[in-house]
Amino acid sequence: MLARRKMSLSTLAAAVDITLANLSILKSDKAKAIRFTTLEAICQALQCQPGDLLEYVPDDSPPPPAG
Repeated sequence: MLARRKMSLSTLAAAVDITLANLSILKSDKAKAIRFTTLEAICQALQCQPGDLLEYVPDDSPPPPAG
C-alpha cells in the first residue's frame, strides 16, 4: 500500500505519529498486536481499508486442549 501511494515509511510514520521503529515492526509482520487507533490512523493516511493491510494466516499448530 505504501508503494501504491508512493509514500515512504518515514512519511507514514510522521503522518500517523508513530515511531519509525514501531512502524517497521508492523510492516515486517513481527508485531503481536496493533491498536485500533493506530490502524485507523494508518488507513486514513493511506486512504485504504483495514482489509487492504491485514491478512489472516491460520496457525498450523494444533489447537490448545479444551477445558
